[in-house]
Amino acid sequence: MRIVICTPNWLGDLMLSLPAIEALRARFPTDTLIVAVPSHLAPLFDAVPAVDGALPLAGSFRWREWRAQAKAMRAGRFDAALLLPNSFQAAWVAAWASVPGRWGYRADGRGWLLTTRIRRRAPVAGHAAEDYLRLVAGHAGDGALRLAPPRLVPRPDQRARARRMLAAHAVAPDAVLVGVAPGAAYGSAKRWRPDRFADALASLASQARVTGVLVGAETDRAAGCAIESRLASARPAAGKVVNLIGQTDLSTLTGVLSLCRVLVSNDFGAMHVGAALGVPVTAVFGPTDERRIRPLGQGHAVISEPVACRPCGHRACPIDHRCMTRVTPHAIAASVAAQLGGGQMPSRVG
Repeated sequence: MRIVICTPNWLGDLMLSLPAIEALRARFPTDTLIVAVPSHLAPLFDAVPAVDGALPLAGSFRWREWRAQAKAMRAGRFDAALLLPNSFQAAWVAAWASVPGRWGYRADGRGWLLTTRIRRRAPVAGHAAEDYLRLVAGHAGDGALRLAPPRLVPRPDQRARARRMLAAHAVAPDAVLVGVAPGAAYGSAKRWRPDRFADALASLASQARVTGVLVGAETDRAAGCAIESRLASARPAAGKVVNLIGQTDLSTLTGVLSLCRVLVSNDFGAMHVGAALGVPVTAVFGPTDERRIRPLGQGHAVISEPVACRPCGHRACPIDHRCMTRVTPHAIAASVAAQLGGGQMPSRVG
């Protein structure tokens, strides 16, 4: 069979869907699996061995774009579609593309567009990745599948491209790299303050020779500049920092993060990319629920403050942002120091 997997539109959600894609590959080991993915997220699948290719789609919510997506999907002559998003749009596109088998959760008024309708459970305290995994289990009639961490395997050329980019910033090949992802597309409530990231890096530099590598999207550029400025004004100089924010697509970001020893991140997509590469993550959580979206795998640390109003889920804090401001640079630096020095580091590819 030729199976198309319609992926989520947000990087973090897409990363949490990878265990379901791996489970689908295990169930259909010799069939062709193609992901229909927003074009800006397609480079991520360079490092996903479970799929055979990607069908980049224009990520738009406009009706006329749905028809273009359906036309592109129809050209793939797929036999079945796994709809990971719960949106009406995903089901409509697959039906309009004349994909014979279409399975997904019965939600958003789209049940009549599905050939296999999976009943969605009420929200529980389990991890969000389990929601995607249940789609595969439900289609097969299994009661449950074991949740494995997402897995990315960077290609040698991705790592080589990352090394060249770092070398252009005079980063030595044997430098101890600590990735720093200060952004969060969801909203300001999920962002730890840039000066706190800078102070945590400065504290680490006083204990060990580390090079901070700032990563993120173009929209995170202001946060990166603020971190650079605070570190530059520190006395004595607070270690080396390289700002790659806005300079990497997802394929290059995968290569860069695979070279890092630790990643410090807010709760957003880069956190899950690092975890899927086997990089220990120190994640700062504020308004969101770490029980649902913590990084999966071994060696990660979630730093949060037990304030009464969290998790609230707000995009912007309506009060004093206490869940984030009470997280100290010392707590982050101590977590990263433990990850750098405590235990065997994961093996690297390439």
